[in-house]
This record gives sequence, C-alpha cells and structure tokens, in this order.
Amino acid sequence: MPSSPLRPIWWDGDAVMILDQRLLPHKHKVLRCTTVDDVIRAIKTMAIRGAPAVGIAGAMAAALGARTIMAADVRTFVRKFSRVCERIRSARPTGNNLSWAVDAMFAVVVENPGVDVPRLQQLIREKSQAILEEDVRTNEAIGRWGMEVVPRGARILTYCNAGALATGDYGTALGVIRAAFAADPSLHVTCCETRPFLQGSRLTAYELMAEKIPCTLITDNAAGSLMQQKKIDLVIVGADRIAANGDTANKIGTYALAVLAQANGVPFYVAAPRSTIDPLLPNGSQIPIEERDAKEVTHFYGRLVAPRGMAAVNPAFDVTPHRYITGIITEVGIIRKPFTRGIRRALEAPPPTSNPV
Repeated sequence: MPSSPLRPIWWDGDAVMILDQRLLPHKHKVLRCTTVDDVIRAIKTMAIRGAPAVGIAGAMAAALGARTIMAADVRTFVRKFSRVCERIRSARPTGNNLSWAVDAMFAVVVENPGVDVPRLQQLIREKSQAILEEDVRTNEAIGRWGMEVVPRGARILTYCNAGALATGDYGTALGVIRAAFAADPSLHVTCCETRPFLQGSRLTAYELMAEKIPCTLITDNAAGSLMQQKKIDLVIVGADRIAANGDTANKIGTYALAVLAQANGVPFYVAAPRSTIDPLLPNGSQIPIEERDAKEVTHFYGRLVAPRGMAAVNPAFDVTPHRYITGIITEVGIIRKPFTRGIRRALEAPPPTSNPV
C-alpha cells in the first residue's frame, strides 16, 4: 500500500496501482493495471503524469510485460522484452525519465547474461521497485539541497505540479517547498492554475492544502503582475527533460514565466532528478514536444467553450533557454552557470548521502 494518500503509484501483488489524477481533487479513484496496455493507457490519458512518475510507471509496465512473456530460452525472452520496452518508451515523447527508466529495465537482461528466464523476470520486477524507492530518496535529497535558495518568509511561485503526485512521492519543486516549510512555516506559495489541464489548481493546490502549507491560487496570466508588484521572491518549477546545456522542457507556459522572472529580477529555479537530464541532446531545440488533443483547449470538463469548429493547437510543453534559469536543483547539489560543465559534473557525481555536504 502507498505510504501516503498522495502517492501516485505502487505495486499490489502482480498489479500496478495508479491513483487516477484526472479525477482529483474531488474524487479518489485507483486504477488496477495488470497489463502493459493498461499502464500505457494510463500514461497517455494522463491518469498518471509528471516525468518521474511516468518513468516509474514505465518501469512497472516493463515488469508486467516481462512477467507475461512466454519464452523457452533467454534469447527469445530478450527479443520479446525489447519489443515491450520500445512500446512503453513511445507512450509520451517529451519527458526523459520514461526512456531512462526503460533503459534501466532493459539493462537488467544485459547485465545478467547467465541467468535463466524466471530469474530475469524476478530481477526485472525487483528493479522496478528499486526505481520507485530510489525516486523517493532522490526527491528528499532535492528538497534538502533546495532549502538553501529559499529565503526566510519567502513568497514562492510554482507552476504545474511537481509534487508527490508527479513523482514516486514527496516531489521535486514541491519537495523543495516541503523541506523549506518544515524549517520555516512563514513561507507562502502561489500556484498557477496551469491551463489547459489544470495541474496547478487541481493537484498542486490539493497537495499544498493537504500539507497545510500557506498557499494561494492564481490564473496563469496573473503571474507577471505579481512579480511586477514585488510579491514573488523566487520561482521553482519541475522539468520533463533537460538538455546538456541546461535548456529545460517543462509544462507549456514555463518559458513565459522564466522570461517574466528575469524581467522582474526574480530568481528562477528548476528542481529535477538527474534522470531528467538528457546529455545526448546538446540543446533544447532537439527536445521533442508532445502535441495533445485540441479538445483539451476547446473544451472544459467535456463541455465545448469555444465556437464549434474552432481550430486549436495544444503543445503540452515548451523549452526554457538556459539563460533564463538561475540554477538547477538536483539530488547531488545545485547546478549553476555555466550549466554544461555543471551538468557534466552532476552526472558523474556519486548518489546522494543522507545529508548534503
């Protein structure tokens, strides 16, 4: 069972349990996924979302697929498992954590060449659980490092949802806020609604209120005005993919916030695990941007709110150039400019210890 009502995904026997985030905050429903297709559907329809959580879901889907593969020999198993992994990898294109997790799962068969099929299936299942547990430890470390950039009494603005619901538990951007709030209950969080899927108003606000962290909800287009009025001290967001130079893909609208922050002298931080970094991409221009159904823009909770037949575009993400980013908070420290060198060092660093040094 999950450790908290906010935890989005866990194993229950041979089933993957996913908290259906499409129904929050007013309805708490858990999906029981017993096949690879069940998990892929949950990812594509955003029943589970957030780059780290999607990565975990991908790892668990791989374990489900491995369990059902019928193969008399290891070579056949590996060939079939490779196809399963490729199907999972393509579920959502922008976030790096999904492909990272799938690669980690396939590495199990590569790293255990002398093992029979039943043992490989067991090791793959164990690896999926290890990825979940590692994510929680990573988020807690991100929170500890991030505390140092949060001044006392800070007025923090965050965007989309980068909390427990977007990860294995605890959160990245909200992990920083949780850690800072534990040390300083006087801070205040402003969260943007995050159109069109409303992750801010439905999920971030829900998490903040559940933790009794002082918070206020605003429309997305009110953020610049608050910065202009000196009512925001810093911005902290999550990330779906970070290029080798620090360019960062996150929920559509993040780029505009970063530009507004720089124009108003507000520090802009990205909080993300190293698994979000894609060192093979030299810059953000090569990050694939997912285009979602136009109905998410023209409709609101199933009701048409635009003129019938109106065309719409719905990119799910945008890319913030690294020049607008003050620092990237990871589990091994805060990466500062020049980002290319800092990212390289962060990727080479050992896993975090219990306390940052």
